[in-house]
Amino acid sequence: MLGRLPACVIDVGTGYTKLGFAGNKEPQLTIPSAIAIKETAKVGDNNARRITKGVEDLDAYIGDEAFEATGYSVKYPVRHGLVEDWDLMEKFLQQCIFKYLRSEPEDHYFLLTEPPLNTPENREYTAEIMFESFNVPGLYIAVQAVLALAASWTAKNIEDRTLTGVVVDSGDGVTHVIPVAEGFVIGSCIKHIPIAGRDITYFIQSLLREREIGIPPEQSLETAKSIKEKYCYICPDISKEFAKYDSDPTKIKKYEGINSITKNPFVVDVGYERFLGPEIFFHPEFSNPDFTTPLNEIVDDVIQNCPIDVRRPLYSNIVLSGGSTMFKDFGRRLQRDIKKIVDTRLKLSETLSGSHITPKPIDVRVISHHKQRCAVWYGGALLASDPEFYTVCHTKKAYQEYGPGICRYNPVFHSMV
Repeated sequence: MLGRLPACVIDVGTGYTKLGFAGNKEPQLTIPSAIAIKETAKVGDNNARRITKGVEDLDAYIGDEAFEATGYSVKYPVRHGLVEDWDLMEKFLQQCIFKYLRSEPEDHYFLLTEPPLNTPENREYTAEIMFESFNVPGLYIAVQAVLALAASWTAKNIEDRTLTGVVVDSGDGVTHVIPVAEGFVIGSCIKHIPIAGRDITYFIQSLLREREIGIPPEQSLETAKSIKEKYCYICPDISKEFAKYDSDPTKIKKYEGINSITKNPFVVDVGYERFLGPEIFFHPEFSNPDFTTPLNEIVDDVIQNCPIDVRRPLYSNIVLSGGSTMFKDFGRRLQRDIKKIVDTRLKLSETLSGSHITPKPIDVRVISHHKQRCAVWYGGALLASDPEFYTVCHTKKAYQEYGPGICRYNPVFHSMV
């Protein structure tokens, strides 16, 4: 173990990729999951497309550089968390390792992340790329929800380390509620919610547009996003919050911007938008009439659909992950609303029994922590820094002996639980 270089941890998401080394508290780099390549066919002509080979194969740009490269076509290898183009994925990883991490893959073990319900075939493709193209000595493919649970161990109110819990993972494009029992995802109970950070931005944009307050049209989305990130929070009661704003003008903030065309400054009064934006997590009908189930009810439904013997541990360890869970008091509001549902159910059970049975109270806890934004990467860096990591990794020797099928299963860490 002495003298071994730290493992490389790479979390490739739909929008962004986080890169770094095991044991670090923050990723070294966060870049867009985009790659710019030159093609011999017209963009969009998938049948005729041919990625150049040989020396020209290295002619590609990733991350922010992809958007700045002229004469190149920008592609996204990952869509909704799953790899769509394995050729581009290999090129993307190549630049991540050599150009950004500046590492020799033969010298490092690797931990890569995968979404829940990733197919075994995808794991095999990943193994082929890492072992055959990059000749890595060892590889571990970890489920993102399990890593988010591991990252929650940094929270102040965590007493026991466990890999049993519900992960509420909300990014820019989609929100997932994922139950995990002893490190294994309960796939049949996962729920996807069509509300996330981007929807909050669009909702705030529509609220501002209704007021016709003079925001340059080409900057309305950018302004809404900045207001969301700077001023928004979760309130405990929207009716009382309206009253507070009506009686206290100091609650109204001012957003200052510069017109990108005329260069003249503009000012926006930010009022109800501060709490109405993220409120769509708990009142989704505000922005989406086709989806009306609040987040607290979805989390409760997910847990109720799980085996009865794991429900109490799941209620007591609801972990937040992703940038869209970073709003002030998000965890407190979610915990209160779930607790209300649970207590109502217990009270009904007692009533139906004629008060002969008093159900045992259920502990509901929502875990917030300072690593929420990069929880998946940090959980990977934490697990990959443990000595057991090297014993559960799939090695190059095992790959050569048994083939890529060995990566269909990745053992769960036990020594850290």
